[in-house]
Amino acid sequence: MKRDIDLVRQILTDMEDAPPMEVHTGFHYDGYDTATVNEHIELLIEAGLLEGKVARSNSRSVANVTRLTWAGHDFIQSMVDESIWKKAKEQILKPGVSWTFELLSEWAKHEAKQRLGIPDNG
Repeated sequence: MKRDIDLVRQILTDMEDAPPMEVHTGFHYDGYDTATVNEHIELLIEAGLLEGKVARSNSRSVANVTRLTWAGHDFIQSMVDESIWKKAKEQILKPGVSWTFELLSEWAKHEAKQRLGIPDNG
């Protein structure tokens, strides 16, 4: 399975909009099967952007997400603007370019600083 950054963004956006203090399950997105969605949720948990757990049994998995972490909020806030998201996809996430989540996050911080007129000293 390849990471799908659009799916990652959608999951994080949905969790940002979700009611607090609940366990969220049953994530469904058009064009994605449950196993792919749950695998992406597990990656987001591993990356520290979500808190929760993916339980597996034979050929089935169930994602239980409790909340978006501080890092998850930071990431989704840096990518909420559609123009920044489009620019990220054109410059960082384009096919054939090797990228990491850290690179994407650093790029987003740089873009935010530029938009706010804050000097980027690093």
